[in-house]
Amino acid sequence: MEQLTDYQSHLQNAIDWLWNLTPNLILAVLILIIGLWVIRFLNRMVRKFFEKKDYDLALESFLQSFISIALKVLLFVLIVTQLGVKSSSLVAIVGAAGLAIGLALQGSLANFAGGVLILTFKPFKIGDFISAQGLDGTVKEINIFTTKLNTFGNQLAIIPNGQLSNNSIVNYSAEKMRRDNIKVGIGYSSDIKKAKDILLAICAKNENVLQDPAPEVYVDSLGDSSVDLSLRYWAMNDDFWAAHFHILETLKYQFDAAGIEIPFPQRVVHQTKSTAL
Repeated sequence: MEQLTDYQSHLQNAIDWLWNLTPNLILAVLILIIGLWVIRFLNRMVRKFFEKKDYDLALESFLQSFISIALKVLLFVLIVTQLGVKSSSLVAIVGAAGLAIGLALQGSLANFAGGVLILTFKPFKIGDFISAQGLDGTVKEINIFTTKLNTFGNQLAIIPNGQLSNNSIVNYSAEKMRRDNIKVGIGYSSDIKKAKDILLAICAKNENVLQDPAPEVYVDSLGDSSVDLSLRYWAMNDDFWAAHFHILETLKYQFDAAGIEIPFPQRVVHQTKSTAL
């Protein structure tokens, strides 16, 4: 009988607690719904603001992500406070949670710092073609923690900002022009001057090859089976690959027509007959 009375007492206390909490709970739900709507509205306003201003696209993406996260954290604090958690207790909880989360998410904090460094020093921007972490691609987005690349095969590569900011990056779009260095080997019996003249003539006829600075051809090395020539020329970034592939194809046709040999590795096997005893 006494146990039943204790059970009824605990049940009544729970009902009273829920009854007293109900107004705050309803208000917290309303704050959540209205807060999410306000956050979406503010995000749209921020996006429109950036669209009207000529800001760097990477900075826009980073700030939009940061503002969205900051507003959601503020909304969470408002809801918890409305549910009756005292501000002093909330500060202590946030501090303890912040320490635990900071230790658990060291990599994420490093990625955030890396994103800040990328936006500050601007080693690349959205639209640049870069090589980093063994990947080549066009920068699509720079977010708080990661950078997204569109690779040559149109795959989406996601690189953590911490790794990206602490390692080497090659930005192929940083300069308007690029220099190519095509190496081609010719046979030792072939006419070097003739081969050089053909390569320079190909560059002169290619509209994608810049003539200032002028293309150059050098004997790069004397290989085991070939004289290696190095063709160096400049092209605009947008025309670089078109010039590169056209020159490779054209030099093969013209070398064949001129009788200039492009040697390939060969192996000669000598077989001797053994005399049977």
